[in-house]
Amino acid sequence: MTTNPITATVDFNADGVQHGFLKLPYSHDASAWGSLMIPITVAKNGGGATVLFTGGNHGDEYEGPIALFDLANQIDAETISGRVIIVPGMNFPALLNGSRTSPIDRGNLNRSFPGSATGTITEKIADYFQRTLLPLADYVVDMHSGGKTLEFLPFCCAHVLDDKDQQARCFAAMQAFNAPHSVMLLELDADSMFDTAAEKQGKIFIATELAGGGTTTPHTIEIAKKGIRNILKHAGVMQGELEVSDSTKLDMPNEQCFVFSESSGLLEPCVSLGERVKTGDLIGRVFDVERTGRAPTEYRAKIDGVFTGRHFPGRIAMGDIVGVIAVPM
Repeated sequence: MTTNPITATVDFNADGVQHGFLKLPYSHDASAWGSLMIPITVAKNGGGATVLFTGGNHGDEYEGPIALFDLANQIDAETISGRVIIVPGMNFPALLNGSRTSPIDRGNLNRSFPGSATGTITEKIADYFQRTLLPLADYVVDMHSGGKTLEFLPFCCAHVLDDKDQQARCFAAMQAFNAPHSVMLLELDADSMFDTAAEKQGKIFIATELAGGGTTTPHTIEIAKKGIRNILKHAGVMQGELEVSDSTKLDMPNEQCFVFSESSGLLEPCVSLGERVKTGDLIGRVFDVERTGRAPTEYRAKIDGVFTGRHFPGRIAMGDIVGVIAVPM
């Protein structure tokens, strides 16, 4: 099997706190023998569980990177039992560019697993996580938000799995994270996602969607930071009581939860995030921008539930999500 070209400047087995890089050779016009330097922090104290925290899987989603850079600054090996691996910017070129995908190869890291050691830059990053970092972890927390094109009710999520014992452990971690909403999330194209790669290795995996719009708020940053503290306590890596408040549990049982646009134009939202909707309720209208006198296309809920996510910009294209509806559990 081909060796991945990424090398770590940290020792994953050494006690203490180390700040370093995942060094990926990258020859380009501005640096013939250059490298991508992906920041990483490892904190370890003896034996115990390993928690892998990741952000910046998509580069226009900022709660995760901010909360994880803060964690890297604050973590003290003497206050933990076990190991914490922190990668605030998985797809580091995308994070620097403020884009969902890499500006180098247009790679969507969260659709690139299991990756390839001889592939594109994005595929090499995926392969390193697949074969080096995931095997080290017991818990994996991948922090997302809606980026520039989506907005969500802030939630932590897990998935329905064939292994019900593993699913129960993921569900317990989701509850421990204690976001304002906890969602059993249906993924439409899960095969090549980081989520699926972690779950296939038997890891306790959870993710977040913390609002969106390509920005952050004090509220969503605090959700991320509190969730990180809670997961470390839940995993036994830190001591203390969980910080618990009400969390609404939601399910996404089937594809009726998604409403896609079959037209392009200006989107008029007709319900707000968090509103209850019934089957047939109007959730959005799309106006043709190329002429007047043409009635807007109407989009309606296909299931009873809570309006959980929506297209964010005012312009919408054919095939974009209009809205996402989840069902109270």
